[in-house]
Amino acid sequence: MSPRAPSRRALLLLLAALTLFAYLPTLSLPLISDDHTQLWLAQRYGPVSSWPQLAADPLYRCRATSIWLTYATERLFGSSAMVLHLSSLVLHILNTWLVFALGAWRLIGWRLSAVAAAFFAVYEGHQEAVMWYAALPELLVFFFGLSALLAWVLWLESPQSRRSAYVAALLLFVGALLSKESAVAFVPLMLVVARAAGLVWRRIAVALLPFSVLAALYMALNFAGRTANHHYWDGTFSLTAPFWWTLTNSALRLLWIWGAAAVVCLLVWRKRAWARLGLVAGFWIVLALLPYSFLTYMTRVPSRHRYLASVALAWLVAAAVLVLADRLRRKRFGIVAAVASLIVLHNCTYIWTKKRDQFLKRAEPVQALIEFSRRAEGAIRIRCFPYGENVARHAVEFGAGKPMTLVVWEPSAAESDGAFCYPDHP
Repeated sequence: MSPRAPSRRALLLLLAALTLFAYLPTLSLPLISDDHTQLWLAQRYGPVSSWPQLAADPLYRCRATSIWLTYATERLFGSSAMVLHLSSLVLHILNTWLVFALGAWRLIGWRLSAVAAAFFAVYEGHQEAVMWYAALPELLVFFFGLSALLAWVLWLESPQSRRSAYVAALLLFVGALLSKESAVAFVPLMLVVARAAGLVWRRIAVALLPFSVLAALYMALNFAGRTANHHYWDGTFSLTAPFWWTLTNSALRLLWIWGAAAVVCLLVWRKRAWARLGLVAGFWIVLALLPYSFLTYMTRVPSRHRYLASVALAWLVAAAVLVLADRLRRKRFGIVAAVASLIVLHNCTYIWTKKRDQFLKRAEPVQALIEFSRRAEGAIRIRCFPYGENVARHAVEFGAGKPMTLVVWEPSAAESDGAFCYPDHP
């Protein structure tokens, strides 16, 4: 049964408060590396007059929604680090509410979805998607994709709204495709949801046909533009990469520590009622991580790419918490509250301390270059910088407020006075 309006509003406010509790201290972080490039992309492709050029760019047309959102944010509120981080935080709140809204799916239910959304709000394992502004496409592909999946659930389980829900799912899926290439993973996820709901294979095939055609055309266009898309030839991804190991390693890292504890609890307490949820969660994790498992530079999926997979982790943790509550009965409030508080504090403390410190260190080279550029007169000579020439130019223009044409990139030059070299310049 869906919660009543007052209870629903109270839950939404509580989830927003948990999200703010976890991430509010990160709003003071400076921009890092590709954040300034995101601003440059918004300036270049954001205006309506530039949309034809955006459509012709095989890489960034797949991230159009993040470019449009950055452009609108900068125009309305400015481009300070706090404003940009706050926009990411607002998106994370909306996405947390979507995790709660999946309670409309009978397999999940409102009780489980409320606990799962609370865990998702504070989970540290996907923090990079929220804390790094350049990871905005991860938040947006999740927003549109999960909204499409929710509409798909309503189409499956609410006969009175089937036609409108199906059309909404299709339109929202287009929004996901305009957000990031990993949006294609929502097609098999829809299949998993339909099978879990008991839909026969023939009907699933017919219902998924428009989504599959859109995904196939999208990937065909992406592949056709591979010569102008550096992701195809810069060594970042490869079909020959050991994806099976990256996928396994990433799934195990995702489950550690609270997911592993949840699985053990569910197995020990022999709760067969959760077996189907566990199976769906397993498929969800694999399908959500698979598009990112062809990395060549590391054997685990970065935290920003675990954002979608962590929904299934949240379900498992929530199931274990609910089983614990049911087993404790009268004593459950105090113990369950203690466990929930421990989970929240563990995740939040990790974000506030270790992760925040990591982002501050990642920002140091860019901040040093910005300060150097502000003091420089005339050409800004850069001899060594860890993030590459484009990031340096964008940091000079959007961080220091000087034309990027002033940058003189000379990494092979001999050491000399007057040139920037990190960490020589504090």
